[in-house]
Amino acid sequence: MTPIRRSRTSRALAAASALTAAVLLASACNAAEEQAEPADGVPAELRIGYQSIPNGDLVVKHNGWLEEALPDTTIVWNKFDSGGDVNTAFLAGELDIALAGSAPVVRGLSQPLDIDYQVPWIHDVIGDNEALVAVDGIDEVADLKGRTVAVPFASTTHYHLIAALDEAGLTVDDVELLDLEPPDIQAAWQRGDLDAAFVWYPVLGQLKEDGGHVVVTSGELAERGKVTADLAVVSTEFAETYPDVLATWVEQQNRAVTLLREDKAAAVEAIAAELNLEPAEAEEQVDQLIFLDAAEQASADYLGTADEPGRLAEYLLLTAEFLAEQGEIDAAPGLEDFQAALAPGGAESVAKP
Repeated sequence: MTPIRRSRTSRALAAASALTAAVLLASACNAAEEQAEPADGVPAELRIGYQSIPNGDLVVKHNGWLEEALPDTTIVWNKFDSGGDVNTAFLAGELDIALAGSAPVVRGLSQPLDIDYQVPWIHDVIGDNEALVAVDGIDEVADLKGRTVAVPFASTTHYHLIAALDEAGLTVDDVELLDLEPPDIQAAWQRGDLDAAFVWYPVLGQLKEDGGHVVVTSGELAERGKVTADLAVVSTEFAETYPDVLATWVEQQNRAVTLLREDKAAAVEAIAAELNLEPAEAEEQVDQLIFLDAAEQASADYLGTADEPGRLAEYLLLTAEFLAEQGEIDAAPGLEDFQAALAPGGAESVAKP
């Protein structure tokens, strides 16, 4: 079966037909931009891409902390189903900051995408909240041979599916692989079109309720060296133009991690409301992720500092090398490229007493 591929409609601007009209249009636009730009240099609008993942990003969104911290900026929250769609939106110039899994970020930083963005924050380290779920009769990954498997392409679960198949001596050519976003995976599962799917909550929970059982989790694969995480990415242009705004964004994310640790019930309540879940179910999902505060993120194990990039760059390089071996990207960038993509300044600043 031919994999289903998704694309976003690109926008085109009509060119002015006369030089005079073009000059007048440019002048009007410049005047409008100057009027929209607040005096203190903060952007008139901050476009954020988020996903239905039970982490601090949803706490910040639900509580309106960014709106409070940046009163002169309109905060626009855009929901995405996967990191692949986030990359597409960045290429189209539609986002300033967004959440994407580590595998999509590696793809974004590699050729042919080569997206000019940086990593200023780690939303969470992925554990058992992502898993390969299968129907009865499929008890191990090797049993997937010849079966129909769905996964969102260019996602962390796509990377882990490839890794799991590789461990079992299989390749993607040994399965009938479908590129489906999580809501489409759930619909296809309910129709009986799938034998297995590698996906995350809340759809993962629905598949388990509908008769699926877990074959392998992302947490188990991470223990075997395939570490994945949900990362924040910010366009380099935005980071360089509005460093104070980015630092404010990091402060609110760190505030959310603090709430998750010190008043878990309040954080879970916010996440449950965003995901339309009962608090107990939301808490179960929260417990399957690892959250890092600013001090931990600025340590050598993760983002590091401006002077000494952390080991996150090494994890991204390992992912890139594996994806290159599998033919999923053209080639793995060098370690220095991933180190250059880390932007620990905000975490480093927040972590200082």
